[in-house]
Order: sequence, then C-alpha cells, then structure tokens
Amino acid sequence: MRFLGIDLGTGSLKLAIIDENGRETASASASYAVTSARPGWAETTVDAWHSALVNAASRLPANERDTVRAIGFSGQMHGVVPAAADGRALRAAMLWPDTRARDLLDAWGLPQPNPVAPGMAGPLLRWLVQNEPHVAAETRWALQPKDWLRAKLGGAASASFVTDASDACATALAMPSGAWDDALIERLGLPRAWFAPLAASHESGGALSDEAASELGLRPGIPLAVGAGDTPCAALGSGLSSDGDALLTTGTGGQIVVMCDEAPTPVHGLHTYRAATGAWYRMAAMQNVGVALEAVRGWLGYASWPEAYEDAFAASASASVSFLPYLSGERSPWMNPDARGGWLGLGLDDTRGTLMRAAFEGVAFALRAGLDAIRENGTPLDSMLLAGGGSVDPRWRQLLADALRVDLHAIDCPNAATRGAAILGGIAAGHWRVDDLAALAPGATLAATPRADASLDERFARFIDLYKRVEDWFTPKRKSA
Repeated sequence: MRFLGIDLGTGSLKLAIIDENGRETASASASYAVTSARPGWAETTVDAWHSALVNAASRLPANERDTVRAIGFSGQMHGVVPAAADGRALRAAMLWPDTRARDLLDAWGLPQPNPVAPGMAGPLLRWLVQNEPHVAAETRWALQPKDWLRAKLGGAASASFVTDASDACATALAMPSGAWDDALIERLGLPRAWFAPLAASHESGGALSDEAASELGLRPGIPLAVGAGDTPCAALGSGLSSDGDALLTTGTGGQIVVMCDEAPTPVHGLHTYRAATGAWYRMAAMQNVGVALEAVRGWLGYASWPEAYEDAFAASASASVSFLPYLSGERSPWMNPDARGGWLGLGLDDTRGTLMRAAFEGVAFALRAGLDAIRENGTPLDSMLLAGGGSVDPRWRQLLADALRVDLHAIDCPNAATRGAAILGGIAAGHWRVDDLAALAPGATLAATPRADASLDERFARFIDLYKRVEDWFTPKRKSA
C-alpha cells in the first residue's frame, strides 16, 4: 500500500510516494517558470502546473503507482487562482511574491491579527476587482493553488471545491483560526461566495477522476485528501508535533516555524497560523532566500551551484561588503513590500567570490532577523530541525548555524512537504489517525553547531543598521502617505 504526496511549489512540483510505514519509496519533480509580465508581478499558468504534474508522474515507477491508494496535497501559500464554476482557471495564478497590490493594503486597517502582504489572496483579489473586472465577473471560485489542482484531478466535482484552515488563514481574509471573516470580506467588496467551505486537511476532498487517473497512471476513484499549505505540510512531514518544536525551511523563500498547542499572541511581523493537524504555529516568513541567491548566481555568471558554492566559501568574509537580499520586498520582520536589495561597501579588490559570499551571509542575516523577532517574543530557540532543497551544502549549513546561533538537525527526509502531503492522504484513506503522527517522525542528524564568531556578529549588526538606514529610500510614497 502506497500514498502519493503532491507539493505544488513556486518554481517546481514535487511528488513522493511513501509506504505504509511512512518511508519514501519513489520521488520525481518538474520545474516551471514564474513569469513577470509587468514589474512586481509574479504569475504561473495553471497549464504549466498540470503539465509538470503529468511529466513528474510519468517518471515514477509504474509498480509504485499501481499501489497508490490515496493522494494528499501541499501547496505554495497566499496566492490565488480565479476560477469558473467548473474549476477552469480564468487567468494565470497570481503568486505570493507578487507586489502589484502593495498600494491596497491600507484597506485592512490596523491592528490585524496577522501581517497582510500584497501577495496574499485578499490584496490580489482586490486588485483583480479593480483592474480586471471582466475576470472578476466570471469568477465563481477564488482558489488556493493546491485547491485548484485537487479540483482539477477530481474532475471539478462539487466535493473538490473546499479548502483547509491552514491555507485559508493565510489569505488575509480569514481569522487566525481559518474561519472566513465574513465582515472583512464584505468590507473589502469581495463576493463571499468566492471562498470555498472549510474541511480538515486530512479529510477527503474528492476522488481521482478517470481522466486524471489515465494521465497520471494511477487508479481512478482513490481519495484526494484536502491537503494543507506547504509550510504546515513540511512541519508535518518533518515530525513536528509538540509545543516548541521548531523547523527552518529554505527554498525559494524561508520559513521558521514553531509549533504551539494554543494560539500565540499576535505580534507585528510574525504570523500565527493553523497547522495541518489543527494545532497552531508561529512563523517568521522571509521571501528572499533561494530566489535571491539564484538571482545573484545568474548575475555573477556562475554556470552551476557547485561552482558558486566553491567560489563563495573559498573567499574570506569581507569586513566591508554587505548584501541586502530584499529583491522582492520582505515580510518578517519588516513587512515592507517595497524593500529592495544590493551590495554596499565594494572595493576594487573584491571578486565575484566576495560578492557571492556576501549574498549567502545576507540571506542568513535576513533569516536571523526573522528568528530574533520570534526570540524577542518569548521563544528562546537554540535548536531547530532543518529542511528544504536550499540547505544541502555543509558549508551553507554551517554559516546558517553560526548566523542563527542554533544547532541545526537535518531531517532524514529529502521532501518534507511532499511527505507531509502523502501522510494526509494516508489519513484520508483510513490507514493512519492524527494520533499516530508522532510515531511517523523521520530521523534527524546534527548538521551544524554554531561557532562563536565576533566578526560575524558585527557584520550582522551592520546588516541591520544598513537596512534601517536605507529603508526610506524604498518607500517614499508609503512613508509620506
């Protein structure tokens, strides 16, 4: 008996099959582009997602696919797919790095229980109503990415149009509990009917259609678990289950997640969201991790990541060069969609290795700024699990441990969010119960222990000072409004 997890990420789709003991037996992935037709836009067509799914599934062993008994879903959070009544997407999906709605955030007012970012469904839908009224008029469902994909695989049956609390609570249109905030939705001028009813992440949200089964080489009629956002799925797949358990994930963006038995007090710059299991988590969410490093690698002309790593970590850390990685605005802790980045302190003797090394440090410092916000609000973290495709190189892991001042334990699971999605599928199929999850935690290996480094601490202090000094450059209109 096998269970399939689908993780619909920002730049790629990943699949993983796990067995009845939660062990991964097969995996595959396929990438796609995030396009920007105009400055600040971030979109992907749903056809690209579907093609990537079919492509990746074709590379899973046929004998593994034959034994899949349920599918679970993990998806990039915050963005939105405007869809017709039959689930047909009416335009490209608008994604979380998108900043087109940054001038519409004042409508939320203050205080809000969670920070509102322009790439969340709420601001994006307000932009849609104002700028693409023809699309808004045809819209029946405003779907989260993973909910669109599940509806597509279910043949757009009525049972497929649901969402879960972990995704809903991150739209800026719901309470931290995940329940839709009807009064807010009405005040923003959005149709309440656009928003799908809630179901538990592990409940069945439809069944695999004959057409989708044929495309993917799976059995028709198997249950489709509702699924959860990628961050709560990564927490589930990594084995986070107890109050205070913490996880750092590094991918396109970066998240620091701390599990909570009860809803934590709202804090500016941090998020309080629902977990895939119905518990809670506090999160610092940083937009510029892999996306910033990938941009720098391209700018500096490195043909491959091994070459970039080698050059960066062969270079000594510069005492004068700082890199702000905020290429697409930033969430935690600054909540500044207008933030931008770059190098400062360059000299004629600096090399591209110096610049690449400064970029790694800048990303690590951005993560540290988010972690310090969590620490300053009552959670003294000194140890975290580590997951994500952007944290494999041991030199990068060591820099992260040094900058964050934590022991990092790499989980023995290459696809944490995908594994979490597959586990939700197993619960939907009746193989596991939520009470069984602690026993499914993967192993973890100590990857890096922080080393005392006064010069690194000085560079971090300079990084924070630099951001605060240049912040007004990025946001003159917002500062004067």
